[in-house]
Amino acid sequence: MKTRPAGIGNVNADWMGSLPPKLSGLPLKHLAVPGSHDSFTYWVDVHAPVGPDQKVYVKYLATMFSVLAKKVMVKWSMTQNLTFKEQLDAGIRYFDLRVSSKPGEPGLEIFFIHGLFGHKVRDGLTEINSFLREHRKEVIFLDFNHYYVMGSEHHEYLIKMLQEVFSSKLCKNCEVETVTMDYLWERKYQVIVFYHHPSAQGVPVMWPGNKIPAPWANTTEPGKLIQFLETTLKQRAKQGSFHVSQAILTPRVNTVARGLVWGLRNYLVERNLPAIMSWVEVQRPGSDGVNIITSDFVELSDFANIVIGLNNLLLSEPDRKAR
Repeated sequence: MKTRPAGIGNVNADWMGSLPPKLSGLPLKHLAVPGSHDSFTYWVDVHAPVGPDQKVYVKYLATMFSVLAKKVMVKWSMTQNLTFKEQLDAGIRYFDLRVSSKPGEPGLEIFFIHGLFGHKVRDGLTEINSFLREHRKEVIFLDFNHYYVMGSEHHEYLIKMLQEVFSSKLCKNCEVETVTMDYLWERKYQVIVFYHHPSAQGVPVMWPGNKIPAPWANTTEPGKLIQFLETTLKQRAKQGSFHVSQAILTPRVNTVARGLVWGLRNYLVERNLPAIMSWVEVQRPGSDGVNIITSDFVELSDFANIVIGLNNLLLSEPDRKAR
């Protein structure tokens, strides 16, 4: 599948702000929102030690191919090519975040991680905030769902950092049903942070992880993935939570071994993307439809445009209160 630069540039930089009143008044959990999986892995540090989040296949690589391991790991750790700003400009509004401290390093600095260490979290958040300052009606989901080598002081540091960087843009935890774009615009909220750790309990601007379930298929086969996405959508809670459909395939040790020199993108993602995108294209948002959909390498197809476009289906429905 050829790489097409569709959706790259800032064509979707203001898509939320451009929503018609019929959609901006709907619960946000009923809208289709494009997201990225392992969002900030477009750069990883090959000079830093291997990350404490090592998956089985990463450990396998590190032991079997110690000299080449990191070069190979880069190909299997990177799930995105676009920077923070490029993803935001392309219309991505949900970010899947895994974070870690660096063992043995003084201080409390936190980094994005996926097999290898990436950027400092603070740098990423600052870049996101710059975008939000320029695009006042855009709203993002930050889903902090994996933490490594982090004690209570690291969590305090990260939660405080989020409050410092985004300040009054942070939406307070409330009933998911009440959160519409109109509600957020009225209060000048632009960031909803989900923090899957007890440290955030009692912090009003940190939402609990159970309000954004993201079931994971853990398969290399597109047929099984699609079946899983269908099943979990049917089980989607009618009330009380957002929902993430992870339209991603997950490599196993033997996948990596067979596709060692190609890497995740060439070996697993590109060849299966047409089947996955065919599923995405026929989805419908709404009370019992899709909400957030995530993908690897969001620039490989018209992913963001297609997901955003699904919202037009809601315009053809007769006027009625959201179910």
